[in-house]
Amino acid sequence: MQEIGHWINGKRVAGTSGRFADVMNPATGEVQAKVALATPRELDHAIQEAAKAQVGWAATNPQRRARVMMAFGALINQNMDKLAEMVAREHGKTIPDARGDVQRGLEVIEVCMGAPAMLKGEAMDSAGPGIDLYAIRQPLGVVAGITPFNFPAMIPLWKIGPALASGNAMILKPSERVPSTSLFLAELLQQAGLPDGVLQVVNGDKEVVDGILDHPVIQGVGFVGSTPIAQYIYGRAASNGKRAQCFGGAKNHMIIMPDADLDKAADALVGAGYGAAGERCMAISVAVPVGERTADALIERLVPRIEKLKVGPYTAGNDVDFGPVITKASKDRILGLIDSGVAQGAKLVVDGRGFTLQGYENGFFVGPSLFDHVTPDMEIYKQEIFGPVLSTVRAKSYDDALKLVMDNEYGNGTAIFTADGDTARDFASRVNVGMVGINFPIPVPLSYFSFGGWKKSAFGDLNQYGPDAFRFYTRTKTVTARWFSGIKEGASLNFKALD
Repeated sequence: MQEIGHWINGKRVAGTSGRFADVMNPATGEVQAKVALATPRELDHAIQEAAKAQVGWAATNPQRRARVMMAFGALINQNMDKLAEMVAREHGKTIPDARGDVQRGLEVIEVCMGAPAMLKGEAMDSAGPGIDLYAIRQPLGVVAGITPFNFPAMIPLWKIGPALASGNAMILKPSERVPSTSLFLAELLQQAGLPDGVLQVVNGDKEVVDGILDHPVIQGVGFVGSTPIAQYIYGRAASNGKRAQCFGGAKNHMIIMPDADLDKAADALVGAGYGAAGERCMAISVAVPVGERTADALIERLVPRIEKLKVGPYTAGNDVDFGPVITKASKDRILGLIDSGVAQGAKLVVDGRGFTLQGYENGFFVGPSLFDHVTPDMEIYKQEIFGPVLSTVRAKSYDDALKLVMDNEYGNGTAIFTADGDTARDFASRVNVGMVGINFPIPVPLSYFSFGGWKKSAFGDLNQYGPDAFRFYTRTKTVTARWFSGIKEGASLNFKALD
C-alpha cells in the first residue's frame, strides 16, 4: 500500500515515526493509502531548515518572487486535470467541483503575481527639519498553514501564495485525510523556481499542530476548520506571541423575500446547499422564506429539484451532482442529526437517510435531505451539519428573518433574494455577517478582495487572501531619518515634536 510522507527541503521524504493515518476512498470505504504522522523532531527539523531558507528568499526582490508565482500559476493550469482527479480521489467531490476547488486557489496565486504592489510601504520627505519618514513592510519569517479536508487545493493555495510572495517560508500542515494535493503543489512550486526549504509540507495530527503553536521560530499561524479548534489554535498561538488568523464554522442563512424570483432562489439553494455534499463553510444550510405563501411556493419548487439530484462516485463523471462525505464518522453524525430533527418535530420533506448505491454499499454516501418547519431550538439548526441537509425556517416578516441571522452565533456568510433594492441595501448594511450575497447564494469574494467571517466564524483581525493576507504575512517597520543639512542644535532631554 502507498505510504505518503512529507516534503522537506525540496524532496519527498518518508516519515520516521512509525505512526500513520488512513487515507480513505470515501466512495468505497476502503483505505487507499497511509500518510505518515510526523514526530516533534521531524517538525523541528523542517522548521529549522525553513528558517535558513527564508533568509535568502526574503532577500530576493519582490518582482522575482512574483515571477515564481507566475510560473507556478502556469504549472497549475497545465496540471489542472491531474490536480482535480487528485482532489476528487481523496475527498470524494465530483471532478467539476474539484476543478473549481483548484481554480479558486489559482485565482489567489494570480493576485500574488502582483505582490510587489501589495508590499509597498509609504514615505514622506521633510516631515520635519531635515527629517524623512518611511515605513516598509517586511516578512514575518517562518509561518504555518493548517488546512482542512474540504478544499484540498484551494485553501492551501490561499495560504501558500500570499505567505511566500511576501517573503516568508511556510510550514504547511494539510489535513491528513487529503495529503496528496499539497505535496504535488510543493513539487510544482519547486519546478516554478521556489528555493528548496521555503515551503515544507509536514503531515501530522494534533501533536504536529501543538508543535507548530509552541515552536518559537513560527511567527504566524493560519487555520481553517471547526470553531472549537479555531478558538483553541487562536488562543494557544496568541499566548505564545504569534500572529494568528483562524476561521471556524458557519451556519449560513438565505432569506427569500415574497418578491424574489422563486425559481432562481430554488436553483440557488440546491446548488449552494448540496454542492460538495454540503461540506463547504460557505454552504447555505438554512433557507428563510418570508411569509407562509412564499414558504409553501419555495418548498414546492425545491422538492422536485432535490429529488432529481444524482449522488455517486467522482468516477461517474458528469452524471453525478455530488459525491460521498469524507468519513464514516461524518456520515453517522449527519444521519444522527437528521434523526434528531425528525424526533424534535421538524418535517422531513425529502429523506436522504436510506440512500444506497449498488457496488458502493460501503461508501460514505448520504442522500439529499430537506427539512421544513425547523425552529431555532432544534439541533439541526444549532449545529453545523456539514452534509447535504437543507433546513427551512419560516419567518413572518423581513425583520424576523433578519433577526434570525443576526442572533446566530456564526457570521460567515449570508444571502438575500429579493427584487427590492431598498430591502437589499438595508440587509447588506445591517446584518452582522462578514460576507453577504444579494441574489447570489455563495458570496465568496473574488481573490483581490478578502475572505472572512464575523462572530464565532473567525478569530483574528485580518482576513484571508487579498490585501488583508499581505498585511497578515508582513509587519511594518517605520524609519525616522535625519540628515544634518546645516542644522545646529545642542543636546536636548525633552520629548518634543519633530516639526
